[in-house]
Amino acid sequence: MTTVARTDTVARRFRRIGGRWIQRLGLLPAGVPDARGDDAALVAAGPMTEQVVVYFGSTADTVYQLEQWLPVLEQLDAAHPVLVVTADSRSARRLRELTRLRVVTVARYATFDDVLAGSDARLALYVNHHVQNFSLMRFAALTHVSLLHGDSDKVVSVSNQAKAYDFTFVAGRAAVDRLDAHLRHFDAAARCVVIGRPQAAPAPRPRRDDDPITVLYAPTWEGAQTSAAYGSLPTHGVALARAVAADPGLRLVYRPHPLTGVRSPEYGEADAAVRSVVAETGQRISAGGPLAEDFAAADVLVCDVSAVAVDWLATGRPLVLTQPGDADTPAMRGALAQAVTRLPSVGAVDAAALLRREVELDERADARREVAEYYLGDISPGSASRRFLEACEAILAGGEPPTAGAVPEQADPSRA
Repeated sequence: MTTVARTDTVARRFRRIGGRWIQRLGLLPAGVPDARGDDAALVAAGPMTEQVVVYFGSTADTVYQLEQWLPVLEQLDAAHPVLVVTADSRSARRLRELTRLRVVTVARYATFDDVLAGSDARLALYVNHHVQNFSLMRFAALTHVSLLHGDSDKVVSVSNQAKAYDFTFVAGRAAVDRLDAHLRHFDAAARCVVIGRPQAAPAPRPRRDDDPITVLYAPTWEGAQTSAAYGSLPTHGVALARAVAADPGLRLVYRPHPLTGVRSPEYGEADAAVRSVVAETGQRISAGGPLAEDFAAADVLVCDVSAVAVDWLATGRPLVLTQPGDADTPAMRGALAQAVTRLPSVGAVDAAALLRREVELDERADARREVAEYYLGDISPGSASRRFLEACEAILAGGEPPTAGAVPEQADPSRA
């Protein structure tokens, strides 16, 4: 119980003014939305007319999570208008550079009451598990769907937060089995909709015998918590870069994760060291454009347990998975890790010979094809986009999309 009335005291005015200056000067802690919204204009305009809301509560450094979904969301927008709602004006600014979809920022919790009441919105989509999602998820009239920003055997792929959504759209049967095995009291067959990965598509890479072998090294970041730390930069990065650069028959493309070093100075220092090796040896650092472009130019991928590894399976080309210090983690027991060549840190110095063999002999091609179907389903061009659109259509029509329980099960190749 309060003992005094909450009037507009000097202290409260000081905090409010101070908060505005912190926003304007860009001094907010990393990951904190700036809360500079379009609320007044949105409330004045009345209920939203779009049928689909894509909510993004993160800051601009993680816009890549939504960026990969923009092409298929623009396809959905052609039939059912889509509104992108951010919690951060910097994220909105970046997204407006990337898409023709309408993008707005909502800073106040109560604004959603004004724009959703009496609106045409029926479907809400989310690409991560940000805590800000709950500002929109409280509305029961919407069907809430988790898309996430990739599929992998990382522990974050089986977050208990999946239970908060009405449906989870997943890439393949592997995700359904993973959720079923690890989440208690969650009916994966009834809540998961298998759509594939619209972002993952075959990318032909014709290569003459006399061309150097292009090695794409795309490590993940350090992770938001110790249990999700799969990154190889400190353990493999420099030795791998030197080994590839020293072989005249190989060329290296280094693609660091956008969040590398945000939590761990060790990862930032390892990233700088790899960049130095790349610069000294005339190799290339990816400018951070579409992942598909780097995929199309590469003959073999070296990466960590991550969504990059799963998406690469669609190319059909060799994959080498870095092995963390503990080789018996659940992620390394997954079907993908069992189907591909693994690279322990002690083997990074001799990686050149291994990578040559992977491309020239490709002894695991059949195993990769089998595991690709398990993780991604049908990878023929356009098939995943079509399933995504059909699933959204079913919800917008007032029905339910076909869940995993309605389609034939596919066995885990690693248990065959």
